[in-house]
Amino acid sequence: MAYVNANYQKLAGAYLFREVDHRVTEFCDQNPSKKDKLLRCGIGDVTEPLVPAVVTAMHSAVDDQGRGSTFHGYGPPTGYPFLREAIAQHEFQDRGIDIDAQEIFVSDGSKGDCASILDILCHENRIAITDPVYPVYVDTNVMLGHTGSVGENGQYAGLTYLPATAENRFVPDIPSVPLDLIYLCYPNNPTGETITRAQLEAWVAYALDHEAIILYDVAYKDFIRDDSLPKSIYEIPGARQCAIEFHSFSKSGGFTGVRCGFTVCPKELTGKTVDGTKLVLHDMWNRRWSTKSNGVSYIVQRGAEALYSKAGQTQATAIIDKYLENGRLLRQGCESLGLTVYGAQHSPYVWAACPEGVSSWEMFDEMLNTHQIIVMPGSGFGSCGEGYIRISAFPSAEVVAEVVNRMSKISSNIA
Repeated sequence: MAYVNANYQKLAGAYLFREVDHRVTEFCDQNPSKKDKLLRCGIGDVTEPLVPAVVTAMHSAVDDQGRGSTFHGYGPPTGYPFLREAIAQHEFQDRGIDIDAQEIFVSDGSKGDCASILDILCHENRIAITDPVYPVYVDTNVMLGHTGSVGENGQYAGLTYLPATAENRFVPDIPSVPLDLIYLCYPNNPTGETITRAQLEAWVAYALDHEAIILYDVAYKDFIRDDSLPKSIYEIPGARQCAIEFHSFSKSGGFTGVRCGFTVCPKELTGKTVDGTKLVLHDMWNRRWSTKSNGVSYIVQRGAEALYSKAGQTQATAIIDKYLENGRLLRQGCESLGLTVYGAQHSPYVWAACPEGVSSWEMFDEMLNTHQIIVMPGSGFGSCGEGYIRISAFPSAEVVAEVVNRMSKISSNIA
């Protein structure tokens, strides 16, 4: 009999998004006449189509694949030079940030990269996550045996939890204990809040002092409209020595169904083995990709490249502005009910406090069963998320308007 990975047995209940899907399916089965009335503001999936510049580029790439003279078979596992160079130029070099194209690793999205990076990191690391947190960071570490069992409070032994609360505006305080790996995500999922340059400088200083690595997820950076807020950790001096950064075209380019993103791993970033030998992570990450992947398709990479054209930039920015307007309306709707609200100003997520005495799942069930609105319960993102819900601003403007209309009836019904 084959042996299996017993660490999967440590996973606490169902993955958040699967549990939400289960409850929605159960509701639809029991209320078939209300199925078409559901308004989906839960999962962070885009609704606007690919912009014309991307569509044109992908059509042209399909034509390339249909001609012998321009056909592409296996591509470079870490990405075609045309896309890596465009990323390095537009995302970093044009903004005065020292990132080379060879430090860009193209992938099918940041979700997978946030998990795959653990391939080159050791079991002995002291790992820290924020609470609340994107569940992938936790579950992938559990699957690989980097944690103990889950406790009654929903937290895993072996992980250090960094509370991100209203009191610290959802940016955790610098820890007083030494850590090795630190997951940070800003603009934050799920709270929608941002980190200031001074706060990020403090985290880089901490990482350098403790020879730690920050795993920095910037999937929502293109929603930032305040130039004083950092869009990349590499804006901070010293970050090249202590940070790996994860990017996604899912939200900025509408690629949730197309799949493309990239990770930045600087060449001078090092780690050490348990016997103290220093190794270059860039080389290890490159070897990992060369061994485990044949890369993202030529057609998709040509589409991603088009996002950096003048037309692509203009078109993509216009769509993000639509989502930000949705967020403004949702935030305004929540505030009009007297709810305390965070996020949605530089991100596509509203983080709303539930009425006093109402739990996250109770709020979820109320909004689903009574108002046919699907949100995310904050407790699914960690113990510090209890008492909140996350509302996505990705639906159409028409759906958002109806959500706000229905939400006006929530406060009196659930109080």
